[in-house]
Amino acid sequence: MKQVAAWIVWCLMAGTALAESPNIVFILVDDLGWSDLACYGQPWHRTPNIDQIAKQGVQFTDAYASAPICSASRASILTGKTTARLGFEFVTKNTPGHQAIDGPTLLKAPPYTMNLPLEEETIAELLSTEGYETAFFGKWHLNQHYRRYLGWSPTHGPQQQGFQFAEEDFGAHPYVWKKTPPPSIDQEGEFPDDSMVDRVCKYIRRDHDRPFFVMASSFYVHTPVRNQTAWLLDYYDATIPTGEVNRTKRIEYAAFLETLDHHVGQIMKAVDESDQADNTLVVFFSDNGGHPEYTTNAPLRGSKWNLYEGGIRIPMLARWPGKITPGITSRQPVVGYDLLSGFLSVAGNTNIATDGAAIAWESLESESSADRDLLWHFPYYHPETGYAAASQSIGIGDFEVSQTRPQSALRSGRYKLLWFAEDDRCELYDLQNDLGEQHDLSHDLPEKTATLKARLKEMLREQHARLATPR
Repeated sequence: MKQVAAWIVWCLMAGTALAESPNIVFILVDDLGWSDLACYGQPWHRTPNIDQIAKQGVQFTDAYASAPICSASRASILTGKTTARLGFEFVTKNTPGHQAIDGPTLLKAPPYTMNLPLEEETIAELLSTEGYETAFFGKWHLNQHYRRYLGWSPTHGPQQQGFQFAEEDFGAHPYVWKKTPPPSIDQEGEFPDDSMVDRVCKYIRRDHDRPFFVMASSFYVHTPVRNQTAWLLDYYDATIPTGEVNRTKRIEYAAFLETLDHHVGQIMKAVDESDQADNTLVVFFSDNGGHPEYTTNAPLRGSKWNLYEGGIRIPMLARWPGKITPGITSRQPVVGYDLLSGFLSVAGNTNIATDGAAIAWESLESESSADRDLLWHFPYYHPETGYAAASQSIGIGDFEVSQTRPQSALRSGRYKLLWFAEDDRCELYDLQNDLGEQHDLSHDLPEKTATLKARLKEMLREQHARLATPR
């Protein structure tokens, strides 16, 4: 009888804990740059729905993607591991093999990683053990393409990685247009219906008997950047000044981004109209920096595909009524592989061992330790096609696709070191005084450079990182 009574008490306590655990709505967007949003200072883009999350919660100034490229960043987010430890540093492909670059390269990149290994424990699997219901909608990009570009694998898709509910749907993204674009929309304020977003909203609005984690993985604002909303193109044509570099593409991109903002607004409306709004943590995050042909990451240097700040520093917002103080700004450095620990901590599990640090959602106004090291590892070349013709320099807001060579980076407090594998060369920047990474301090501060270089290489060895090797 005592054992039965104890079991009943445990069940009651567990039920109370689950009832208090918040729902988690994780909005992951694609290729959104750090300076693309109005709340981050962009003067032309209208992003009122995304900005509202910042007003009602926290805006991070020093948030980072785990990688400068899609699949690697997503794998790191889901597992709480660096790309170096995972051995997943590039995008998935149709067939296994090595890079074939159309230009001379000194090193050979590691073979492609085709699928996120099933033995890796994901956020979904770990939250399920905490009593959560888990759901996934949108872009997966963590398996070998199945039947079509980005097609989910029946052996390595979301449902095989712990998501109890998962529905594959490209929505209204131009991926589905092929050669026949849909009719244009001329009426101001109207947007195309997006079935993927509708699925997310329907899931949030349904009755739930336990806390849920839903990952709304948007295809926006990844290329192809094309719009049905003719009225938005007209608006940005009248808004973005003539003479701006890449003006035509920037107009198209601005309209595309406002469409994403509309989608986020639909998801937030579903949260707000549910009976769980006050017990829901919403996190908005981008998988890497902005595409250099469509947007400027200025004042940051670089873009997606490289490890300068423009490739990895991204917008991050979070809202949790009653827990996160509305309208605050956090300068705590946060990286994609922190999210797993951050989500598990609100579910009551603070003992999970990952490469990340649990995000202290309720004390974000305090400064974090300056001693923490953040690691990035990209042992590949980019672009794979057009490498020889790409710019050899990486600048600020130059709208150029640049040659990216195998590189790694380490941020430690205010300093950031980049290590280039081809010639064992380092660059050192003081991000506090040089956000645009224009003044290389490696020769002025040789001891700091040597210390950080040794620490970076130690971390790569400890994590059994795959390296580019001599040809």
